[in-house]
Amino acid sequence: MSTWPMRMLRGLLCAAAAWMPSSAGADGLDVSKLSSNFDLASLGDADLAARSINVLRIGKVELTSGRIVASDPLVGPDRAALVRTVSPGDYPVTLYEAFGRIAAASMRFAEGKPVRWELAVVPGQDVNSLKGDEFFGYPVDAGLGCYMDADTYALIQEREKQVQAEKASSDINYYDDVLASELEANEEKYAMHRPVSGKRGNVAIFWSGWGDGFYPVFWGLDASGRPLVLFTDFGVTENADGRREPGGE
Repeated sequence: MSTWPMRMLRGLLCAAAAWMPSSAGADGLDVSKLSSNFDLASLGDADLAARSINVLRIGKVELTSGRIVASDPLVGPDRAALVRTVSPGDYPVTLYEAFGRIAAASMRFAEGKPVRWELAVVPGQDVNSLKGDEFFGYPVDAGLGCYMDADTYALIQEREKQVQAEKASSDINYYDDVLASELEANEEKYAMHRPVSGKRGNVAIFWSGWGDGFYPVFWGLDASGRPLVLFTDFGVTENADGRREPGGE
């Protein structure tokens, strides 16, 4: 998988941020250098509002296998699942909005504030291979990110076949033919998409910050290493604060 230099991800590196002892994983990677926004996933609504962060709770993702895909849903719905897994179940997704953009997205597995964060990886990625300001993440080319179960990709393929049959054409566009109306109902910021009605397995789709780019995903863990939250940072804010844009005076 490819990696991009940190300068390609706007606003994720906060030079003034204090070093966080809990952010260095067993592999030695200090993820506080990749994101200063982890507090978004733990602060209460009042504290977030005081920081000009708007909270959007968009529903629960149905993880039928517990193997999570974080990707651009239009460009990479078949992306490999993350190495770390969770128990199958329905888990709430929260979006954090700042400056009129989706700044970050989280999926909650259990209550509590993480004591340690680690970079999420897919098979074949080794954080010890990263050099300098490199990081692993997923590419966005359609301005959208998502969380879904790996098994849900088969349902997306099934929906494509349904649309092809309805149109009597193999030439379809999943965004135009399926997703557009669902996103438009929520100001194009998000949708909780169910590819096939009546079948378990849905997709939390959300606007990816400033749009196309390359974005990291992180696991927030408790003291025993149990996953509490999955967090995607789109580089819109620094220090979990929406009152001043990154790099602003």
